[in-house]
Amino acid sequence: LAERGVDVVVGFGGYAAAPAYLAARRSGVSVVVHEANASPGLANRLGARVAIAVGITFPDTVLPRAQAVGMPLRREIATLDRDAVRDAARAELGLDADRPTLFVTGGSTGARSLNRTVVQVAERITATGAQILHIVGGAQEFTDPGVERYHVVGYSDRMELAIAAADLVVSRAGAGALSELTAVGVPAIYVPYPVGNGEQAVNVRGVVAAGGGIVVADADFTPDWVLAHVLPLLSDPAALARMSRAAASVGTRDGAARMADLVRAAVAARPPRPAARR
Repeated sequence: LAERGVDVVVGFGGYAAAPAYLAARRSGVSVVVHEANASPGLANRLGARVAIAVGITFPDTVLPRAQAVGMPLRREIATLDRDAVRDAARAELGLDADRPTLFVTGGSTGARSLNRTVVQVAERITATGAQILHIVGGAQEFTDPGVERYHVVGYSDRMELAIAAADLVVSRAGAGALSELTAVGVPAIYVPYPVGNGEQAVNVRGVVAAGGGIVVADADFTPDWVLAHVLPLLSDPAALARMSRAAASVGTRDGAARMADLVRAAVAARPPRPAARR
């Protein structure tokens, strides 16, 4: 790495990051780590031990030298003005401009349990005058029931439109999705993924404590739960407005710039690299 003139290795965790951290350490190259989740993974726990700076998304993440920078977001999300583009977003997605809108997403691959529950109650929800945009995921088998005002798509590469169109979101609590929703102040029902090390349940604690989201266990996300909790909320604009403000209070729009500043500052502050031997 040093021979190639690398000044810094910036890692975001995952299986590929650990070897890069170790290689940087052996080469005398500075390491900067970004941890997306509230509970850090093994690679970033290792990387943080050798890093000169660590950026975190959630302020309660415990890592050495941690500085809260937020999640680096796509420009389309970081600059999104929901109020200004809501009508245009709904029009582009084929939604009615004036109906309460529920957006359901389980991520790019979908979430079978979310899909199964929502399709069972879709007709009951739309019967109230609301509409649903449901991204079922490209990896999921799903049969559209043909319910009026229930809009089913497999995948979307324009998530900023869906977020702008939504009055309320049902989502997993992955760090990326949660960071996007809080950055722009979207009220949400979070259903943490029940498999893995439980990081999604930890991710969501801050926004729930602030009042910007509601968390429900995957096993409890049933048709009866949706009818008892989602329907009343979707028809309560004042409650949604309060949740929106609370969600925005814990969100960060400028995570990309703050992370870049952290990297630049860390590199500028490092000791001079010894001159190469001739």
